[in-house]
Amino acid sequence: MSVNIYYTLTAILIMAVVTFCTRVVPFIFFGKDKATPQYIEYIGNYLPLAVMAMLIIYCLRNIKLFMFPFGIPEVIGIIIVAILHIWKRNNLICILGGTVIYMIMVQWIFI
Repeated sequence: MSVNIYYTLTAILIMAVVTFCTRVVPFIFFGKDKATPQYIEYIGNYLPLAVMAMLIIYCLRNIKLFMFPFGIPEVIGIIIVAILHIWKRNNLICILGGTVIYMIMVQWIFI
């Protein structure tokens, strides 16, 4: 399957412009002299927690507690992420560590 080079370059350019615009717009609206509105601060404080909670629920929705492996890999993965977060306070290490442990368990241990 060959992809048209102009299509690919156009798609990359559009993605770059959109990404740049989403990064620059807050500085235009909320410059140095303007105070950040309360609702923006509220969203900034609570939206990441809400998104993480929804991701956890989404990831755990298909666990079958009465069939092998009874959700054990998921629980161990969550525990590993929590331990890594308490220990290192680094999101990348937490996500990577939990994912690697979970995939090892699902692919090799709980077959």
